[in-house]
Amino acid sequence: MTKRTKNRKAALEKIEEGKLYKLTEAVALVKEITATRFDASVDIDVRLGIDPRKSNQMVRGTVTLPHGTGKETRVLVLCTPDKEDEAKKFGADHVGLDDYIEKIKKGWTDVDVIITMPPVMGKVGQLGKVLGPRGLMPNPKSGTVTMDIGKAVEEVKQGKIDFKVDKYGIIHSRIGKVSFEPGKLADNARELINTIVKLKPAAAKGTYIRSLYLSSTMSTGVKVDTKAFDD
Repeated sequence: MTKRTKNRKAALEKIEEGKLYKLTEAVALVKEITATRFDASVDIDVRLGIDPRKSNQMVRGTVTLPHGTGKETRVLVLCTPDKEDEAKKFGADHVGLDDYIEKIKKGWTDVDVIITMPPVMGKVGQLGKVLGPRGLMPNPKSGTVTMDIGKAVEEVKQGKIDFKVDKYGIIHSRIGKVSFEPGKLADNARELINTIVKLKPAAAKGTYIRSLYLSSTMSTGVKVDTKAFDD
């Protein structure tokens, strides 16, 4: 344990205080300073120059990361019987309706994404108190309330993620695993950043992306130069 602690301190010393790193440099550094025994997640934190209290400055969207997140996403599809085969064909882990609604009412939420269809939202809406706090409530804006069940399941399985700015004006998201090649992590980060830039509210004034950090599950954050996304 002592040896690991020394190694970790040595790794942290590689971060230059006050330095803004290019994206590719930050990715390589995060991989280097991560000393976990498990395959840690790599996360990105983007602070935006918006007022999230105002509805016209809310930033929320979806993006399909080109190399996925590295996490097996567990998908529940709440649908009518005629859509069950389609959901299963495209890889849904759980498929049904009334039986799963009852399970969820009793506290079961052992999934990462829930996809449903407009005709059954009346039933699914009853689950708001359970699903809402866990970020699992289906939403048309994130593509999880749709008649195209197969496409929605396929996109989620391929790395589609939903992101939303928090009350502090920060977007937190996973962009992969430490085991990913540096180029793949950088590709995923660029895809997310470019999507966030496209969603800039018209009402937002001044600097839009104020800061950007990369980190792993157990590492210190590495500050990225917001003017060097392509490097």
